[in-house]
Amino acid sequence: MGAVPYLALISSLAALGLAGYFFADVKKASPGSDRMIFLMTEIQKGAKAFLRQEYTWVSGFAVVMAILIAVVIKPWAAVAYLLGAILSATAGYAGMMVATMANARTTEAAKEGPAKALPIAFRGGAVMGFSVAGLALMGLMVVYILFVMILKIDDAFEVVTAYGLGASTIALFSRVGGGIFTKAADVGADLVGKIEAGIPEDDPRNPATIADNVGDNVGDVAGMGADLFESYAGSIIAPISLVAFALALAADGLVDNRTAIALLMFPIAVAFVGMIASIIGSFLVKGGDSTDSKDLSKALHMGTNVAMAITVVATIIVSYMLFGGDDFDRPIGLAISVIGGLIAGWALGKTAEYYTSDHFNPVKKIAEQAETGPATTVLAGISAGMISVASSVILIVLGIGIAYYGGEMTFDAIGALDGGIYGIAVAAIGMLATTGVVVSVDAYGPIADNAGGIAEMAELDPSVREVTDALDSLGNTTAAVAKGFAVGSAALTALALFKSFEFAVAKAGGDLSLNIGEVPVFTGLFLGAMLPFLFAALTIDAVGRAAQEMIVEVRRQFAEIPGLREGKEGVIPDSARCVAISTTASLKEMIIPGALAVVVPLIVGFISINALGGLLAGALVTGFALAIFMANAGGAWDNAKKYIESGHHGGKGSDPHKAAVVGDTVGDPFKDTSGPAMNILLKVMTIVSLVFAAAFVNSPF
Repeated sequence: MGAVPYLALISSLAALGLAGYFFADVKKASPGSDRMIFLMTEIQKGAKAFLRQEYTWVSGFAVVMAILIAVVIKPWAAVAYLLGAILSATAGYAGMMVATMANARTTEAAKEGPAKALPIAFRGGAVMGFSVAGLALMGLMVVYILFVMILKIDDAFEVVTAYGLGASTIALFSRVGGGIFTKAADVGADLVGKIEAGIPEDDPRNPATIADNVGDNVGDVAGMGADLFESYAGSIIAPISLVAFALALAADGLVDNRTAIALLMFPIAVAFVGMIASIIGSFLVKGGDSTDSKDLSKALHMGTNVAMAITVVATIIVSYMLFGGDDFDRPIGLAISVIGGLIAGWALGKTAEYYTSDHFNPVKKIAEQAETGPATTVLAGISAGMISVASSVILIVLGIGIAYYGGEMTFDAIGALDGGIYGIAVAAIGMLATTGVVVSVDAYGPIADNAGGIAEMAELDPSVREVTDALDSLGNTTAAVAKGFAVGSAALTALALFKSFEFAVAKAGGDLSLNIGEVPVFTGLFLGAMLPFLFAALTIDAVGRAAQEMIVEVRRQFAEIPGLREGKEGVIPDSARCVAISTTASLKEMIIPGALAVVVPLIVGFISINALGGLLAGALVTGFALAIFMANAGGAWDNAKKYIESGHHGGKGSDPHKAAVVGDTVGDPFKDTSGPAMNILLKVMTIVSLVFAAAFVNSPF
């Protein structure tokens, strides 16, 4: 069993090798004409400039956190924290670089049809997917092997947990900052370009178009990559920390505890087989000649489906290998927990697809409501998002029930560790075991979106835009599916980390109560329920203020640059000014929402551990529901607009289309800023509480 971390480390290196192979494969494809290369380069320059500034700002916060961790916890924990932060930032930057390289190449390939374009977009996304999964698993295994297995330091598992906190820090600011950037540009480009100027999306006359395409990469690629990096690492850390804190394990005592080793190795083994399955599945994505979204979806999801099937079979084998001894009842139980989590994640994704795809009634209903104006369009989208919460909650409850039942099948309790709770913890890694291929499919979306923008700005034949639009429409749905996986895993991971927090408090000599009849718990519950709404309000307001600056600038350029709006030859917009506006605004606006997730648990925890317990419980419930609502409502509005643009209900330029653009604009910060950042908020607060649990117990307050 001691070889499992080394096998996982090797699989992570294989994933990074695959990312390198896909990078070379994408790079050798033609980027097209000089105009296309110029646009690609401008997008890349803007994205690189933003990420450099963002990481500079965030590094200051990370250094302060590292010093605090070194003083309050221990220096080794600060090292693990910084490693998690650095690798998360590296994954996001690498993915963004290849995505901005793959966009023009996808556009050029679209001239020959989807059979050529889809694989390039997917492989561009796969560089991101396998960089995220590979670096996350590699860093975690290095920390585990070094501090737990080799150095055997005291409180080694607190150090392992600090790695997850480092990843969470970057994920939070990347999601918030990138989300504000992309939606400020998108909203400004849509409202002035489509509504006021009456010009198409991604028209080269619109000065916000380049900024919009830059935003797709810094928000939906780099931000999303950091998000899934943190989710993946957290889903492995959660069951490991649960076992360690429940059994009060010391690193030097693990050698003789085969039962504890099996429990610690299982999530790592599932990550290992999931990584191998993802690598195999990635080679099965091949495009066909059809631009029908059903055919494209089938081709794109082939890799995910195969990877999940392989993971299911391999997990059953791993369960029998690790839990076949006398200390456990039925090994198949924990396999059921993992598979239940994987199926629940898949079902959450399919639910998101139902509510956000134009093949189904919710989106068609929103498009129909657009015929009576923006108000009914917005109401229909809100309704669809809220209804989707009900089905998603039912699915997550079923997933929790199956995972708990599976864990109880394998063992009732070992020490303070309940088998059912352990089953729930490993269900989260089941959801994200195939992260490599899931992120590949998700990152494909922004590449396809950029490809369409380049086709429009380079004024290519409409047939090229037809192919890129088909790829882009599918990308909106794949993004919603990935968000379903991410928010589902957030709920399960946060639950496991919360239980670990309870054990960590007990280990430090404290006593955590969750009796809502006690005033501290009750007030904490209300504070926790409020936090996701405050966080959402701050991020939406930030998008609104940044978008307002963008709108004023775009209007100014249309008014003051002669011949720009009319498309006079040789007249070009000042795109750099729009990129600068989005960059400055997003960096300034991300500080307060980002700091909120770290500062509030620290303040409450040092005052009252019981109030902090209530806060975490309240935030988990409302945050999960709000994340689902915002992601699905936003995706539904977006695809309702695209459904109308494809020729339904009057098509482009009609009054229903203008109403749908308003709905899409409202949904932009829902689905790409506030909603996706919500699941990180939940895990950051929980993991901060876990890392500082001992300090809270010994607080002088």
